[in-house]
Amino acid sequence: MTRRSLPFVLLFAAAALGSAFARADVSDPAPLTVHEWGTFTSIADADGRAVEWRPLSGPQDLPCFVDRIRYTNKGLLAGTIRMETPVLYFYAPQPATVDVRVRFRQGLITEWYPRAEVDPSAIEPAAFNKPGLDNRIAWKSVQLSPGSKGEFPNERGASHYYAARATDATPLSVGADREKFLFYRGIGRFAPPLMATIGADDTVAIRSQWGAIGDVIVFENRAGAVRFGVSRAPGKRVSIAASELRNADLAALRRAMESILVEQGLFAKEAAAMLETWRDSWFEEGTRVFYIAPKVAVDAILPLEITPAPAEIARVFVGRLELVTPRTIEVIRQALLEGDHATLEKLGRFFEPVVARVIASSPAAEQTVLENRRRAFTMWYYSRPLPGTCS
Repeated sequence: MTRRSLPFVLLFAAAALGSAFARADVSDPAPLTVHEWGTFTSIADADGRAVEWRPLSGPQDLPCFVDRIRYTNKGLLAGTIRMETPVLYFYAPQPATVDVRVRFRQGLITEWYPRAEVDPSAIEPAAFNKPGLDNRIAWKSVQLSPGSKGEFPNERGASHYYAARATDATPLSVGADREKFLFYRGIGRFAPPLMATIGADDTVAIRSQWGAIGDVIVFENRAGAVRFGVSRAPGKRVSIAASELRNADLAALRRAMESILVEQGLFAKEAAAMLETWRDSWFEEGTRVFYIAPKVAVDAILPLEITPAPAEIARVFVGRLELVTPRTIEVIRQALLEGDHATLEKLGRFFEPVVARVIASSPAAEQTVLENRRRAFTMWYYSRPLPGTCS
C-alpha cells in the first residue's frame, strides 16, 4: 500500500505549484461567497491503512444527464479513495460570471455536471496507475443568476444527486446546462488523513497523519440497532471503546453531525442537504469512522481556483472510513460457506475488500473453499442486469 499511496506531505508540497489553466476574462462580481462539501470514502485494512477497492463496479447512482468518463473497463479502476459528490455552491448578491478550476492530485475525476473541460490525459486505467497523476476540470463562464427560477434537469427514479439542491444557493448555468451547484466526483490513490484499527474488544484506535484529529464519530449499525460516540481529540491519537458508544436513533446522530458541519463553516441548509444526500449510504449496516478532513489537506489534494476570487470560501469534506470488525469477518465467512447471497449483497461496493480480509484471516484449510465461493458469488452478481445503467 505504501508504494501506491501518495503521502500527504508530498501533496502539501505540491499545493504550492501554480495552476496550469489560463485565466479567462470574466466579470467582476460584488462580494461572492462560495461553499463546498464532499466526502472522502476509504476502507481500512487490519493495520489501519487504506486498501484498494473498485468503487465504480456497482450500480450507477447518478442521473444520466450527469457527464462521466466513458470507456469499457471503468469498473476495473481501483483506488484507495472515492471522492464522492463534492458540490460547489455560489451565493452572489448580483449577476456575475466566474471561471472555476479544480485539480485532483493523484486522482481521476470520473463524473461532473454542468458541462466542463476535463483533462483527458488519465481516462485509461494504465494512465491512472502512474504516480504523479494530476487530473483537472474547468468550468468556464459560469453564469450566476440570483433570483432566477430554478428549472433544473430531473429524471425518473431516486438518486442521491437531487438532495443537494435544497439550499439557498444562487442558480447557475454553463451554456444550456442549469443547476444549483457545480458537481464532480472521482477516484484517488493517496493515504487518507486518518488511519483506524478495531480490536477484538471493538475498541477503535484512531491516529492522524495530518495534525490534530479534531471531531470524529464512531458509528455502528448492527441489524438496525444504532450506536455512536463523538470525540473531539486535540492530539494525533485517540481510542474509543465500545462502552463509550451510546444507543441512539438516527435523528440524534444527524443532529450531532449537522452541528459539526455548521461549526466547520457550512450553512444549516447545506449541512442538512449533505446529510440527506448520504442518508442511506452513511448509516447503512456496519462500523465506520466519520471525521472532518483538515482544510489544508483538502486544499492540497483539490486545489481550487475561482476567478474573480470570492470574498469567502468554505470547504468542508467529511472522511468516511469503513472498518471491518471481527464480528463482520465471522458473519461474512459463514455467508460465503453457506452461499448466503442476501447477506453478501449487503456489502455492495465493499464486497471485494471485505471478502479479501475474510479469506486472509480464515484458517488455511478453508481459504480455497472461500475463494471458490467468492468467485461463484461474483459471477452470479455480475451476470444480473444492474440498475441505473446509462446508454
